[in-house]
Amino acid sequence: MFELFRKKNGNYKDDILSGVTVSLLLVPEAIAFSFIAGVNPMVGLWSAVFVGFITAAFGGRPGMICGATGAIAIVAAQAVHLGKATGEGMDMGMKYLVVALLFAGVIQILIGVFKFGRFIRLIPHPVMMGFVNGLAIVIALGQLLFFKSSVFFDDEGNMVSEWLATPALLTMIGLILLTMGIIVFLPKLTKAVPPTLIAILAIAGITYFIPGSRDISDILTMLTGKTAEISSAFPLPTDLSGIPWDDKDFYLAILPISVTIALVGLIESLLTLQLIDEITETRGQGNRECLAQGAANIASGMFGGMGGCATIGQSLINMKNGGRGRTSGIVGAITLLILIMFGSEIIMQIPVAALVGVMFMIVISTFEWSTFKTIGKVPKSELLVILAVTLVTVFMHNLALAVAVGVILSALVFAAKTSTHITTEIVKDSEDERIYAPEGLLYFASVQDFQEQFTASSDRKNIVIDCEKLRVCDMSGLEALNSIATKYRKADKNLRLRHLSADCRDMLKKAGSLIEVEILPDDPTYSVARLRANS
Repeated sequence: MFELFRKKNGNYKDDILSGVTVSLLLVPEAIAFSFIAGVNPMVGLWSAVFVGFITAAFGGRPGMICGATGAIAIVAAQAVHLGKATGEGMDMGMKYLVVALLFAGVIQILIGVFKFGRFIRLIPHPVMMGFVNGLAIVIALGQLLFFKSSVFFDDEGNMVSEWLATPALLTMIGLILLTMGIIVFLPKLTKAVPPTLIAILAIAGITYFIPGSRDISDILTMLTGKTAEISSAFPLPTDLSGIPWDDKDFYLAILPISVTIALVGLIESLLTLQLIDEITETRGQGNRECLAQGAANIASGMFGGMGGCATIGQSLINMKNGGRGRTSGIVGAITLLILIMFGSEIIMQIPVAALVGVMFMIVISTFEWSTFKTIGKVPKSELLVILAVTLVTVFMHNLALAVAVGVILSALVFAAKTSTHITTEIVKDSEDERIYAPEGLLYFASVQDFQEQFTASSDRKNIVIDCEKLRVCDMSGLEALNSIATKYRKADKNLRLRHLSADCRDMLKKAGSLIEVEILPDDPTYSVARLRANS
């Protein structure tokens, strides 16, 4: 607990100024994501406060910013629709969302307790590149909403929108470019203040004198169709009366949503954590982040929020502004709390053009432009993985699915490549004995190629397979050795194995194999992947 007050990274000035900047950037996204989830804008704003504060104070990555996100909002909408489908309206929809978040939070805490968060580091680099590229494109496409003059739904439920008129559109574009220009060129003059904060304040001053300039209130009015309002009341714990706790079908419907929220949130957060690790050349604590995320989602749900996770855009802006410590995230959450309760008018007057300009800068810094440099320099299979993850992220808006697709593709590519990279050399050949020295990885994908290199019927009377350079990786590899031994035994020939690890020997013995295995002083000591129940 005391480490909250002990400065370890960055400095307080940068953290505080960056935190204030980040709080302004959290506002439009929280409101926009609330509409994606089908809930009141206040739900997204309070989610950003609760999730942002808890993860900043207790999470595993100082300087990482968390709040309401599009990935969580898309899944949260399913819980809301499920509750509304009971016929009891929006109140029951919010109650179902709270229950989904409570279960999701428990799942995330269990993942942290059992230390499964470390497995995120097993995600291949091409998957990481596809993830950030897809996320950058999603962020960019999300800004198109602010170029619309109206958004409504037709009789068939399809969203219909209209672009701004040419003068307003040109003004918007000009202010966005000015925002981006300030962020790019101000650091060349001074680094005493965050350029993002100065850009927002400068554009706010300019738009004060430009009639018709759009602010948050205009966007909120456009989306809701009524005069925008932000309640300053602190949320109370949600009343969960009416939830069918004794209905099995309820759990069958809500638990898949909770699992998806938990996994999507952790994948986005832990990948963001890994990205910040690379930027800062430090290492965060994945399992601690899992615990904090779970606690944050439980608290957010209990107080009527929609949950959340790491926001890669705001996190990168925080890094760029020098916000490296926990103070930046804590200040961001507290500043947003103050704005909601005492400065709703300030929130309403934040210029949209400035925020869109900042988000476009986030897009530019998030996208892995080195992807284009890799074309023709890396295997086509890796480019395929990058493209697949990017497309799934953009079109499905499901980061968990995108990462899963990337990992599966990478695994299949690896299996295909290594399955043919197993060679066998004859190191001794006499009339009555032949010694083979295979080299490579022996596992399910390579066993067929390995077995084809031995012909029992035409081989010598005595055969030795020296496994010194052969790594037996799984049960399929052991079964391949057993199958070869069986063929030699049926051909009335003697087969011996040498340089097998103790784990391999033990498993062959327990399986009742009759293979003759030599025990030598320099036998390797690696283990074989297997089901514990069979070991």
